[in-house]
Amino acid sequence: MILYGSSISPFVRKVLAVAGEKGVEITLKPVGVGDRDPEFREASPLGKMPALRDDDYLLADSSAIVHYLDAKYPEPALIPSEPRARGQVIWFEEYADTTLMSTAAKMFFNRVVAPRFMKRPGDAAAADAAERDELPVIFGYLEKVIPAEGFLVGDSFSLADIAIASPLANFAYMNAAIDADRYPRLAAFVERTLARPSFDRWLAKERAMFAPGGPFAG
Repeated sequence: MILYGSSISPFVRKVLAVAGEKGVEITLKPVGVGDRDPEFREASPLGKMPALRDDDYLLADSSAIVHYLDAKYPEPALIPSEPRARGQVIWFEEYADTTLMSTAAKMFFNRVVAPRFMKRPGDAAAADAAERDELPVIFGYLEKVIPAEGFLVGDSFSLADIAIASPLANFAYMNAAIDADRYPRLAAFVERTLARPSFDRWLAKERAMFAPGGPFAG
C-alpha cells in the first residue's frame, strides 16, 4: 500500500496516523505541491495530496482514504458505528479539515512553506492576522469541548482525535505554541495525542528535518 504525499501535510499525517493505529504497513512516497509524478497523478486526479494506491485500487482525498482504511481494517474502529458518536467524529474531522486547517494553513504557508520551500517571502501580515483574529475563536471552542482527560468522542481514541491534533503538530515548526495557561485542556490533549506511536514515528522524522542543520531548518 502506497501513500503519496508528505507527512508535513496535516492531511497526509492524518492518514498515516490512522494506518499506524490499525497496524497497517504503508509506504510513504514523497511528492510535493504540483508534483507531476505520473503514478501520483493517476491516483490523484486533482494533483493534491494525499493519494492512495492499494494494488489496483486508487483513491484520493484524506477523508475518503481514512474511511476506506477503517472499513477495510475494522479493528480498532476509529469511526464508531453508534449514531451519535459517529456523527460527532465526522463533525470533528470536518471542523479540522476546514475551519482549523484554513487558519493553520495561512500561518504555516506564509511562515514556513513560502520562505523555506518556495524560496520567496510569505505574507507575514496574513499569518499574523490569522493567529491574532481567527485562532482564538477556534482554540476557545476546542477548549470548551475537549474533556480534561480521555478522548474527544466517547471512551475510545478515534478519528476525531487524529483529525484535530494533526494540523496542530505543525505549530512546532513555525515557532507557535498553544498557551497552556489559557487553553490547558487543548494543550494537554494535543500533547498526549501526538505522543502516541502512530504520530510520533513520523513526527520524529519531521523534527530531524526541521532541526538545525536539517534540510528544512529556518
